[in-house]
Amino acid sequence: PRGKTLRAALKPGTFERANHCTTQQKDYENAIKYYSEALDLNPSNAIYYSNRSLAYLRTECYGYALADATKALEIDKNYIKGYYRRATSNMALGKFKAALKDYETVVRVRPNDKDARMKYQECNKIVKQKAFERAIASDETKKSVVDSLDIENMTIEDDYVGPKLEDGKVTLKFMQEMMEWFKDQKKLHRKCAYQILVQVKDVLSKLPSLVEITLKETEKITICGDTHGQYYDLLNIFKLNGLPSETNPYLFNGDFVDRGSFSLEVILTLFGFKLLYPDDFHLLRGNHETDNMNQMYGFEGEVKAKYTAQMFQLFSEVFQWLPLAQCINNKVLVMHGGLFSEDGVTLEDLRKIDRNRQPPDSGPMCDLLWSDPQPQNGRSISKRGVSCQFGPDVTERFLEQNKLDFIVRSHEVKAEGYEVTHSGKCVTVFSAPNYCDQMGNKGAYIHLRGSDLKPEFHQFTAVPHPNVKPMAYANTLMQLGMM
Repeated sequence: PRGKTLRAALKPGTFERANHCTTQQKDYENAIKYYSEALDLNPSNAIYYSNRSLAYLRTECYGYALADATKALEIDKNYIKGYYRRATSNMALGKFKAALKDYETVVRVRPNDKDARMKYQECNKIVKQKAFERAIASDETKKSVVDSLDIENMTIEDDYVGPKLEDGKVTLKFMQEMMEWFKDQKKLHRKCAYQILVQVKDVLSKLPSLVEITLKETEKITICGDTHGQYYDLLNIFKLNGLPSETNPYLFNGDFVDRGSFSLEVILTLFGFKLLYPDDFHLLRGNHETDNMNQMYGFEGEVKAKYTAQMFQLFSEVFQWLPLAQCINNKVLVMHGGLFSEDGVTLEDLRKIDRNRQPPDSGPMCDLLWSDPQPQNGRSISKRGVSCQFGPDVTERFLEQNKLDFIVRSHEVKAEGYEVTHSGKCVTVFSAPNYCDQMGNKGAYIHLRGSDLKPEFHQFTAVPHPNVKPMAYANTLMQLGMM
């Protein structure tokens, strides 16, 4: 009956197209469009909302996914898929207690559903772990992992023939050898990994939250967006655009890890270049350089699988010291997410942010990591369920107040690898082509020259990588099924 009602409310063929887009083509944008058409015709059917919720989950619009799942349950409180979708949405947003409540409902109604029981048990474990962490947390007594390491006395075994730091220092030779070593899917010795992490933490902790640089007229910088553990595509960027150097500076704009299953290789390579060229290789924090995201989307699992839980804790400490924004020639502001939930934020406010923490749920630090532009004026509730969406007028006012020309941000997949919006004043760049092996998008990077600061876009396509699927190390709760 529900299926017949669904088909009857849709234009001929629309249900089939929506279903085909979701299940066969993985074309979630069109699936959202078709399910929205269905809702225009019949706004009181739980299936439409539940199916659109899944499409929103796949496109990382977790706020919209949560709203649709909730609406489905308002219409039909007995619709079990609605509870499943809402739980998944809340998990993606790090709202574990709310997710647990819905998983409990599913298990109660379907006691023999093995998948539901597994997700309930996994979520319950996370809730208990978070409660334990809160109980023992104390800023006064919390020690750095660095204090418990004895790197000097870590032994490199005789049978290890991989790259080693030279007298404890990163060199170009070491970087070239490490990149080839990683390319062959070999693991860097843990002593070398710890040396890189301890040293890069020291370098990053001395930087301000807003890094300010000046390009001379003859100089250029390359700005890259999200790389998300796609190591072989990172190597391709360096092949196309040259290795980083003092005369070939780079800025990588956050989301280095998660989703892609070579996140360790990506982040150790980026950290290595930061140590080699501290003034010419720049890294900004993304929303995925955070504990909640790493727990769900693979980086924590990957570090634990390849090294140890202790090393992940050190990564977490290092991520907290990544700067939040970068200003180029006092005219271009770069951040991972975007602008702010309220007007009046100044560059001086950004300089004052105490960033050595997990990001709060609101405020300028949260916005820098999470917000997105929208075509219409004003601000809207975020499709992601965190921060906000900001319109062209918001961008215009911010730029005018701070005497800036435009912003560069990342954070969103774009079919062409980049997008220019808000009358040229908001530029998005995304550098993970064929994101998660399924989006079919191009990647891009930007050249900015000191002479004119006009963005010059360079596109590239995905390259082959070893047969390790994206999300291979992700929490099982994020392995979304059609349930």
